[in-house]
Amino acid sequence: MTVEHAPRVVTCSDRTELGRAASAAAAERLRKAIATTGRARLMLAAAPSQTATLAALAVEPDLDWSRVECFHMDEYVDLTPEAPQSFRNWLRRNFLDKVPQATFHPLAPEDGPDTYAELIGDEPFDLVLFGLGVNGHLAFNDPPADFDDPAATKRVALDETSRRQQVDEGNFAQLTDVPTHAITVTIPRLLNAHALIGSVPGSVKRQAVHDTLTQPIDPNYPGTALRTHPDVQLFLDTDSTP
Repeated sequence: MTVEHAPRVVTCSDRTELGRAASAAAAERLRKAIATTGRARLMLAAAPSQTATLAALAVEPDLDWSRVECFHMDEYVDLTPEAPQSFRNWLRRNFLDKVPQATFHPLAPEDGPDTYAELIGDEPFDLVLFGLGVNGHLAFNDPPADFDDPAATKRVALDETSRRQQVDEGNFAQLTDVPTHAITVTIPRLLNAHALIGSVPGSVKRQAVHDTLTQPIDPNYPGTALRTHPDVQLFLDTDSTP
């Protein structure tokens, strides 16, 4: 029987306040991991919803980035390595170039999902920084998501809602430009973490937040899987609050 937990929800006035609050919580987790084990394993989402949080996290004081190992949740298949829409390149521009001491393990889709699964290993992440898709997806685990996937990473076909979101967020000019497939870290592997912190601003995410918090735990609402983890914080702004 699944034990259900209620995520701790923090509502902020705007994206800037959300970023500061989420980054402060994230930095505390990372400092604790470093103090306890000498290092921290950080899983990152790459999306505009994360911009304010990552910008604030990069300037958090007293955080030894040389002891932080960074991974990321997903990557498109069939984009060139230098494509600006690539999530590894997005993370470099928006975060990793600001904390060059950190170790970054980019997901290279040309190597296949198993290679990244081996790189991630079985050890829990100390912290996962996540967002929610318009359709409630976590990483590119679109509905219906597999809550019991035995794999750590897999190749997936993206549904049209996920692809349309990339256009709406300005990452691609039109739907036909958006790749149809990606490699994603699975939901069970994302939840194999000591703590998860979500940054979910904007009115377009309000329904996804509502479903995540109120729908039955169900693969048709991928975000509901978060309620199976005992340590989840969800940072919202007034636009995304149901």
